[in-house]
Amino acid sequence: MSFAPLLLEIKNLHVHYAVYGGRLKVLDGVDFHMRTGEKVGLVGETGCGKTTMMKAILRVLPMPPAQIPQGEIYFNGRDIRKMSGNDLQRVRGRGISMIFQDPTAALNPVFSVGEQLGAVIQYSAERGKALSHQEIHQRAIAALQEVALADPERLLRSYPSQLSGGMRQRVCIGMALATHPQLLIADEPGTSLDVTIQDQVLRLLRTLVAEKDTSVILITHSLGIVREMTDRVYVMYAGDIVEVAVTPNLFANPLHPYTQGLISTVPRLTGGGIASGIPGRIPNYLTPPTGCRFHPRCPHVMDICRAEKPPAYRVDDDHEVACFLYRTENRV
Repeated sequence: MSFAPLLLEIKNLHVHYAVYGGRLKVLDGVDFHMRTGEKVGLVGETGCGKTTMMKAILRVLPMPPAQIPQGEIYFNGRDIRKMSGNDLQRVRGRGISMIFQDPTAALNPVFSVGEQLGAVIQYSAERGKALSHQEIHQRAIAALQEVALADPERLLRSYPSQLSGGMRQRVCIGMALATHPQLLIADEPGTSLDVTIQDQVLRLLRTLVAEKDTSVILITHSLGIVREMTDRVYVMYAGDIVEVAVTPNLFANPLHPYTQGLISTVPRLTGGGIASGIPGRIPNYLTPPTGCRFHPRCPHVMDICRAEKPPAYRVDDDHEVACFLYRTENRV
């Protein structure tokens, strides 16, 4: 895996939102990379900036109020922030696809499934090549069959309101994979579904990306899903990446106090009482804490944590942590 070419690289990405009263400093110098064929998890509490980071990759942040004062985003070696409209269309069409967390909001209620799926297929076609109605129809049928939806002809004529939540999510997965992307971003693909349907959708997603050898960024709150479906994990807290490790290492030896807290809150089948959780809450992005943003909630806080933002320290070849507890390790 480590010898595969670099697919996506983010350097020192800052994202702010202009609001009444000042600026929400959501992303605070994020670094991220993944290689072709990797399955990468991105975990953290609600509101920590995971979706903002992914929308920045696709350049779909609302600007304004969003602002990117600093940062570089490279896809296949090219800076997405400097791409022309045509180049960006090709990236969105055949390079990167995204499954949004709410299928009800992702699908337009006034257009049929067939109209929306057909528009995606036509948008992703090679530049200058107009697909015939029959070609679009056949590809749409194939996309719905791939996600195990019965009677695709009827579904293409249906509207989103006529489908269940699980069916809508499968349609969204079919739309994302119909473009044959190099990178699939799955943003909480099972959040709005009950646990049984969520399991079916995630199993389907795992099978399809394996068959197509698609690279994946999986955004989720579920550490169980991350453990099962990813090769490597980024842990995000309040707009900062606090730990990066190959998946088995992260669960066997979590280093950052925040990661340790997250893992300790996972319910165990053997019981053992109710987890205490992580005290406090994510900080106000208008006035974020100085130094390490986790220090107000950290059981190991030191004076330096309040004064300086910790750099990433390399604990071993596959494990990095941004915490002053590991100052004796190699700085990245």
